[in-house]
Amino acid sequence: MSENTVRAAGGWLRCFWAGQEPETTYHDTEWGFPVTDDAALFERVCLEGFQSGLSWRTILLKRENFRSVFAGFEVEKVARYTEADVERLLQDAGIVRHRGKIEAAVNNARRAVELIDEQGSLASYFWRYAPDRDHEPNSMTTSPESIAMSKDLKKRGWRFVGPTTMFALMQATGIVNDHAYDCVIRDAVEDARRQRL
Repeated sequence: MSENTVRAAGGWLRCFWAGQEPETTYHDTEWGFPVTDDAALFERVCLEGFQSGLSWRTILLKRENFRSVFAGFEVEKVARYTEADVERLLQDAGIVRHRGKIEAAVNNARRAVELIDEQGSLASYFWRYAPDRDHEPNSMTTSPESIAMSKDLKKRGWRFVGPTTMFALMQATGIVNDHAYDCVIRDAVEDARRQRL
């Protein structure tokens, strides 16, 4: 067992942050596996933005509420949200009630519509930032690719998409494999990524 892993449910070694639920199930079934569906990618962008300054546990515990109030993260639907929708969401204790983050999610949906029109899909845009080679797991909070992605998205009008948030997105969606070398899930993620790339 390395400093980057913990013995969690079932006795398997998992990344150090996945020692209890709901983190364990998220880690084992989602984190790092390739995401190519636009709604799922948009959800991850939004949730990473909402997580900024908070624990991931907070976001996971509110995830179903986020999905409900943000129309399953269907980009076209969220892009049509109005100021009245923002005010409604600010009253919903089931999500993170932060005006800037809620407004960013609506804004980013509108920017995502533009990006899909231009690129064909969110996946074709985000996955072009996959690095040429892997890095040491848990060694970075940003990367040259996440910095470049952040800069380009900001230029396109996206918000809450800083380099650290975009690196977290890349980790979560399999654009990079940041599972520890001795994590039970690392090889499965790598196999799934090879099929995607």
